[in-house]
Amino acid sequence: MGTTRTKADTLARIEDYRTRWRQLVADVGEDRMELPGPMGAWTFKDLAAHLTFWDGWTLARLEAGPGKEVPLPWPDGLTAFDPNDPDATDWDPINAWVQEQHRDRTIRDVLGAREASFDRLIAAVAALPEEDVTPPGRFAWLGDHALADADFGGHLRDEHEADVRAWLAEQRG
Repeated sequence: MGTTRTKADTLARIEDYRTRWRQLVADVGEDRMELPGPMGAWTFKDLAAHLTFWDGWTLARLEAGPGKEVPLPWPDGLTAFDPNDPDATDWDPINAWVQEQHRDRTIRDVLGAREASFDRLIAAVAALPEEDVTPPGRFAWLGDHALADADFGGHLRDEHEADVRAWLAEQRG
């Protein structure tokens, strides 16, 4: 990467991620949030809970601080792979468990938790000293990357947003 990123850059990227999320929420509209389709059988509410769960695990590791281990946020035995392995691929049992955990929550509750996760993420990064944000390797779960280089919005952008947008286009018809 040619440019050294700062904590301020990181916070701005998180705000951009929140803005992109809010636009997607607005585009979906509350009346479609519990319809199956944007993620196969998953609803948009399921997607919101899913993203909040995974961002929550990132938050737990951030809030613990550099060099600290945090327990896995899913039950023991749910999956046998190492979640810190960048080549891990068997996320389906965890994702199904997350969906089941949030099935009976209201859309307002799920969206409120999603918004609160952005607030917590911004507060967690803002609370870190610059020397924990910019050098590589400060957080073991990031490998040899710096927190400042983390792609906080990548999960939504790279894995889910195109599917939701395609579903929305089908809805308009």
